[in-house]
Amino acid sequence: MRTEGAYLSLARSQPIGRAGLALDVRTERTVTVMADGRARTVRTNAATVAETVAEAGVTLRGQDATSVPPDGFPRDGQTVTVLRITGAREVREEPVPFGVRRVADPALFSGTEVVERPGEPGVRRVTYTLRTVNGVRERPRRVASEVVRAPRTQLVRVGTGAHPATVRDADRLDWAGLARCESGGRADAVDPSGTYGGLYQLDEVTWHGLGGRGRPQDAPAAEQTDRAKELYVRRGPSPWPQCGARLHA
Repeated sequence: MRTEGAYLSLARSQPIGRAGLALDVRTERTVTVMADGRARTVRTNAATVAETVAEAGVTLRGQDATSVPPDGFPRDGQTVTVLRITGAREVREEPVPFGVRRVADPALFSGTEVVERPGEPGVRRVTYTLRTVNGVRERPRRVASEVVRAPRTQLVRVGTGAHPATVRDADRLDWAGLARCESGGRADAVDPSGTYGGLYQLDEVTWHGLGGRGRPQDAPAAEQTDRAKELYVRRGPSPWPQCGARLHA
C-alpha cells in the first residue's frame, strides 16, 4: 500500500507484538469544496466531510449545512457543496371559509332563497418557517396553525311553497307590513339615490316591466300594490331581500 500523505493511527516505528495490533490507514483523496461561489480542491486524509471542509478553509455558521452528511467519509473525486442557510419565522392571519346552512321555508316560493344571516369568515393564525439557501428563498413551510376566530355559518331560507297562480292569490299576504318596512308606508317615498320609489321601492325598469307608466312613486297607492302583487307572482319575495319576510308575518 502506498502511504505517502496517508494518515496512520500508529507511528511507523511501532513494534508489532505477538498479539498483533490494529492499524487505521486513511490514504489521501482529492475533494473539491464548493462554497460562496468558489471551488477549493484539497488533498486530504480526513476522516469526515466536516474535517475536509475545515481543511479547505471554509467555516460553517449557524444553520449552514453540506450537500452530503458532515459525518460521512469523503471519497476521492467527490464534490462537497456548502449550503449557506438563513432562516426566520413569519406569522400570518388567513381567512377560514364559512359554511352555509339551508333551512326549508314553506312561506317562500320554491326556487327562492333568502339569506337570513350572512356568513362571516373566521381567522386562522399560521406560522411559517422561511429559509434562504445560498441566496435563494425556498417555499415557506407551515409549522403551526390555530384558529383565533371561528367562522360564522351563513343561514339561508330555501323556499318550498307553491307559486300563486294569479295576483288574487297574493291578496292574503301582508302588503301593508312590506310597505312599512320598505318605505315607511309612504306612497311617494324615494330612496336617497333616487333609484327606487313608492310604497315598495321599485326602480323604473321594474315598474315599466309590470306595465306601469312614469315613476312608481307618482302612481296611486292601489296601483302600486297591484303591480307589486304581480311582481310577487313572477319572482316571489326576492325583489325585497331585506323586507320580503314581512309579507308572511
